[in-house]
Amino acid sequence: MQKEKQTRRDEVRVRIVLTVLIVICAIRQFMNGDYQNVFICVLSLFLLGLPRFIEEKLDLDLPPFLEVIIMLFIFSAEILGEINAYYEKIPMWDTMLHTINGFLMAAIGFSLVDIFNRSERFLVKLSPVFVAIVAFCFSMTIGVLWEFFEFFMDRTFAMDMQKDFFVTTINSVALNPSGANAAIHVDVDSLLVNGEDWIAKYGGYLDIGLIDTMKDLFVNFIGAVVFSFIGYFYVKHRGRGRLAPKFIPVINHGDGYGVDNFGNPIPEKPQKKDRKPSSKKRSE
Repeated sequence: MQKEKQTRRDEVRVRIVLTVLIVICAIRQFMNGDYQNVFICVLSLFLLGLPRFIEEKLDLDLPPFLEVIIMLFIFSAEILGEINAYYEKIPMWDTMLHTINGFLMAAIGFSLVDIFNRSERFLVKLSPVFVAIVAFCFSMTIGVLWEFFEFFMDRTFAMDMQKDFFVTTINSVALNPSGANAAIHVDVDSLLVNGEDWIAKYGGYLDIGLIDTMKDLFVNFIGAVVFSFIGYFYVKHRGRGRLAPKFIPVINHGDGYGVDNFGNPIPEKPQKKDRKPSSKKRSE
């Protein structure tokens, strides 16, 4: 119980520190006249409060560890990545965040299915393998939708969310003079763009976002697979484990306080004043 309270206090401290840092960043960007970054700061503040809003609306208890990871992810992606240009300054920054995103989205997808799977309203009970597959598919779907969003922003608002890469070779069917469906390999030895020698200056031909998109989806795939395996064993062993419960929300109704989604005892948390007591008995 004491450990649970300490973890919750740590989550509150992290929330306060990140909120203060974002507000300071917003003031700084406003004074510099960069109103687009001010909007990013406001959006980040909104996203920080989203987990609490979801807890209230869906009557869930999100693990403090999950909330901290989500908040740090938002801060790293929006404030450090976008405003402070960590995407450009640190080569693996984008890769790291997409991997974490795949992991987190699999955890969220797993939680949604698991909550339905443990509900008495649903007669069909899903196997651990099926729950893991759904979690994996949910994570990959979110990853694909995000790449759609990046492509839309790049094409519509002339942004560069899908970062470009320089390549030194081209393999293309379009270069085959016979029209056959066989790729022709071409080494890029010289390239002039508007009179400028790109080979001498940049070292290659500019790929427009394809490599970045596939890299992001691949690391998203890795994160999704990792949590899907963790979730599989979590369901198979009826909620036993140390890592998975840190990412799985607890239902505040139906099973009552003091038990997780599997009926396993957990430290109770004080009831809110406006919450009606559960009609079911608590698990002993």
